[in-house]
Amino acid sequence: MLIFDKVSMQTNLESFLDCTTPVVPSQFLSKSETRKLNRLWHPWEREKVDYFVLADLWNTFDEWSAYGAGIPIVSDDDQNLIQYFVPYLSAIQIFTSSSSVNCLREESDSVSETRDSFSDSFSDESESEKLSRWDGCSSEEGICEQDSFWHQNERLGNLYLQYFERSSPYGRVPLTDKISSLAQRHPGLMSLRSVDLSPASWMAVAWYPIYHIPTGRTIRDLQTCFLTYHTLSSSFQDMDLEDEVENFKRKRKEGESISLPPFGLSTYKMQGDVWLSDKNGRDRERMVSLLSVADSWLKQLRVQHHDFNYFMGMRHG
Repeated sequence: MLIFDKVSMQTNLESFLDCTTPVVPSQFLSKSETRKLNRLWHPWEREKVDYFVLADLWNTFDEWSAYGAGIPIVSDDDQNLIQYFVPYLSAIQIFTSSSSVNCLREESDSVSETRDSFSDSFSDESESEKLSRWDGCSSEEGICEQDSFWHQNERLGNLYLQYFERSSPYGRVPLTDKISSLAQRHPGLMSLRSVDLSPASWMAVAWYPIYHIPTGRTIRDLQTCFLTYHTLSSSFQDMDLEDEVENFKRKRKEGESISLPPFGLSTYKMQGDVWLSDKNGRDRERMVSLLSVADSWLKQLRVQHHDFNYFMGMRHG
């Protein structure tokens, strides 16, 4: 099968990173729009600037949210498997320019809207779901502690939307459902473009395993959960995040699509060596590097990412 021919050229970790990388249809800015770009966020002079619309990004998660993303892997006993994962929105921060916010015609300022979105995100929870949150900090406390930081750092832009998931895995809805819910109050979640967003804009996706094919036996190593971090801004599009892995090359055709490979990664329930199958130790080095970048990113933004803290706590608990 072709799908397993691809696996033979990749390690299991590379296969996961490859198969969970969103590839989004791209468009080109007109020359007049290119001249209006924020030079703090887009300092490079380019003849053509391509971008994607956030709505198209969420569309790439439709099938994964409904059926799971299939990851071709090879087990320790050389059995070819496809492990399926469902994506959930773990965290998102969108920073944009004041002009973009004005175009969206939001009636209240971005910080108060963000605080409202936190409250709204928990309003539909049952009492049991509220009790099952992974920490006791309320959503309002998380944003209030950071208000002064967001206002003082103009390079970040205006905080348009911030969301951190705190429910247990069993109380969550798939990523596209959560995005649709948030977009009812924040239409920019669909209409904003990657060129409208500051370099500080990002999201984290939690991937939980559901089943593997062929079935028939339980493989403990395949219970691993992943947390991937992706930029939402065009500022990092020209950076090749995959140089360190020779066999992990995703080439996009200019003007057709933009790929958003994870710049950070964390894991939970990592058992055995299924996801560290490279005999030269490069998978382990790659995972350590991605974990370090994720940790540095959160510290730089002074963000408490609850899933990340939980994953790290379980790793060291």
